[in-house]
Amino acid sequence: MPRFPPHPERRPALVTGASSGIGAATAVALAAAGHPVVLGARRLDRCAEVAGRINADGGEAIVIGVDLTDGDSVSAFCAEAISRMDGIEVLVSNAGDVQPISADAHPLDFLQQTTINLLAPQRLVHHLMGPMVERQRGDVIFVTSEVALSPRPHMAGYVAAKAGLENLAHAMRMELEGTGVRVGIVRPGPAATEQGATWDLDKATVALQAWERFGLVRHAGTMLPAHVASAVVAMVSVPRGSQFAVLEVQPEAPINSFRSHVGDHQ
Repeated sequence: MPRFPPHPERRPALVTGASSGIGAATAVALAAAGHPVVLGARRLDRCAEVAGRINADGGEAIVIGVDLTDGDSVSAFCAEAISRMDGIEVLVSNAGDVQPISADAHPLDFLQQTTINLLAPQRLVHHLMGPMVERQRGDVIFVTSEVALSPRPHMAGYVAAKAGLENLAHAMRMELEGTGVRVGIVRPGPAATEQGATWDLDKATVALQAWERFGLVRHAGTMLPAHVASAVVAMVSVPRGSQFAVLEVQPEAPINSFRSHVGDHQ
């Protein structure tokens, strides 16, 4: 059986989309597990609030601004994170955006969705993966979405990008086999985040009706961001020598009398 050195005591983690939702919860959870954390996002005030809570609770967190749609910004962000943390051991590519656009949307709108949800994660990998390979250790975690496997209408750009992101992760895992760098996918179902909060009400109604028509909405349950964050921490924390390739996290349905299961208790 191959033997692997244990994880080092200090494993700095970089989390994108850390100003709210799953990203903020992941930063808090990783810090609670002992990871120094870099919080990256455009909304620096919101990141500063999260970092302040982490530091007040005895953790270590810094904030670095980044516009993931801008290649120069991503490059500078990664360079500063590496410098200030003396290397990044864990990348959590979480930032995302979902807009109610269809397959025939304006190409620039479609490009915006693929840029933030697919091209930006690849840019992060370009800058951060090399040092991990040189160290022969590291974790790259992509937070994707259940729509990568169960596409939904009226969000075609997001669906295409998340499906591409998952396949990027699978290809990376094969390319990195034998390097000591692990690649994982955390695939959330519906979660209570700010995504979708800016949708036009009419477009949101059309989308929801379509999802119901295709049987894509089973119940009203949603997860807290912390539930998804716990999956990220589990993936990062598994001892070396094994890896969680994919963790899908789904909300538990509210308990009700109309459940599909009818047991025989006689």
